[in-house]
Amino acid sequence: MYDLQKEQTLDQKLEILSDAAKYDVACTSSGVDRRGKEGMLGNSCAAGVCHSFAADGRCISLLKILMTNHCIYDCKYCKNRVSNDVERAIFTPEEICTLTIEFYKRNYIEGLFLSSGIIQNPDYTMEKMCETLRLLRTKYHFNGYIHIKAIPGASSELIYSAGLLADRISLNMELPTEASLRKLAPNKTMHNILNPMNQISSTIASHRVAIGKNARMERAVINQHLNNSIFGSSNNSSKYINENNRSKLTYVNQSDAGISLNEDTLLYPACKNDTQLKRPFAAAGQSTQMIIGATNETDLELIRTTQSLYQAFDLKRVFFSGYIPINDDDTLPALGTPVPLLREHRLYQADFLMRYYGFFANELLTKENPYFDKDIDPKCNWALLNLDKFPIEINKASYDELLRVPGIGPTSVRKIMAARRYGHVTFDMLKRMRVVLKRAQFFITCNGKMLNRIPIEDHFIRRCLIDSERPEVLKIQGEDVTYTQMNLFKDFGLGGNNNDSVLLRA
Repeated sequence: MYDLQKEQTLDQKLEILSDAAKYDVACTSSGVDRRGKEGMLGNSCAAGVCHSFAADGRCISLLKILMTNHCIYDCKYCKNRVSNDVERAIFTPEEICTLTIEFYKRNYIEGLFLSSGIIQNPDYTMEKMCETLRLLRTKYHFNGYIHIKAIPGASSELIYSAGLLADRISLNMELPTEASLRKLAPNKTMHNILNPMNQISSTIASHRVAIGKNARMERAVINQHLNNSIFGSSNNSSKYINENNRSKLTYVNQSDAGISLNEDTLLYPACKNDTQLKRPFAAAGQSTQMIIGATNETDLELIRTTQSLYQAFDLKRVFFSGYIPINDDDTLPALGTPVPLLREHRLYQADFLMRYYGFFANELLTKENPYFDKDIDPKCNWALLNLDKFPIEINKASYDELLRVPGIGPTSVRKIMAARRYGHVTFDMLKRMRVVLKRAQFFITCNGKMLNRIPIEDHFIRRCLIDSERPEVLKIQGEDVTYTQMNLFKDFGLGGNNNDSVLLRA
């Protein structure tokens, strides 16, 4: 039984609980544009509150903490699982508010990311987190960015309150299949994870429609093709998502999502006043996270599940977290196993291709080749597997064709299309447009000519692409990569004594 009355200073709690939060990577830019208001503290800009990054790519501009690392669950991959002998701590709502406001006033942070272990039960934990946000928004008039991690199994009323109080709400899927959840997280089920996701996305759509906006939030190209062949995939979680949410892809109202807006019927007194705040529900959308490398799913299974999540729940982001071996367990990779950083990197690249470039999971990988190439990025790999489509003429190709050329992104495509209105595009013009010709030169012609005498041959082009990408690959796999929690004060030359070792990392 946890000793919840253990005397700890605020500094001690902060050190324990900020360090405990470092394995959760689902932080990102805000996605909302909220200016400062008279009588309120802070703002949130569309450019995003996260713009300072650690050496491993994680952003450090949010105060990222757990409310508590006490947990009744025994997820085998988690440092804070109930069976681990680790130092525990718990913040009160007032303590979190004090830290957030004081750090914000000192310009150390621009917002709050709040997650938590599960103490007593999901509803109790979620209600305490909502109480914290409610104090920030009402008592302290904090108008800055807040990202809250919803608790699987919490009531719909509490999740609705969390969405009204926070800018972004996320719920970690953790593992991509039901079988993996049963193996590593016996206290969680796919049903308890996907049902709240369904509720959140439906409520976001309802609020957007109510103010005259499009129900769908995410800009992803993937959402334009809801009947892609992913439906019917053999992946367990993909089938569950699609079979249970295919009809949900249009807007539904709150009552359809199981949300009670009648204050008299709310089960939790703390939720009653949240509907009076007149705030948009999760204005920055929802996101989720999957752990990579803890189980044996292929890259194809992971991106199929990712695609299904975007289609069914209109997520802003799916985050991937390479598993860091921290627990000694027969069902997990052995301690000392390298973290799959390069695999995580390739999955993020594929995620961007699906969201912004019009690619689909089954185009990028196949059952015969279910893993991404370690030497070249997924877009280059796709191009090499489809050399019959290249080279394309830069002055005649369509928008979609240009978007699939390695080295050419959406911004460059728009510049090319605009330049073509006034004359022929040349390689010199492409350089000035900042097209990455070290990749694109193998797949395009300008006025019928290639940049160099390049044979359209798989092995030659692959060798050239590998040579150009090798420095980035070596950097990702480098031995100098560490997982030490960042020290905000010391690492940034802000001085302080031993009591100033406040650990923040996002």
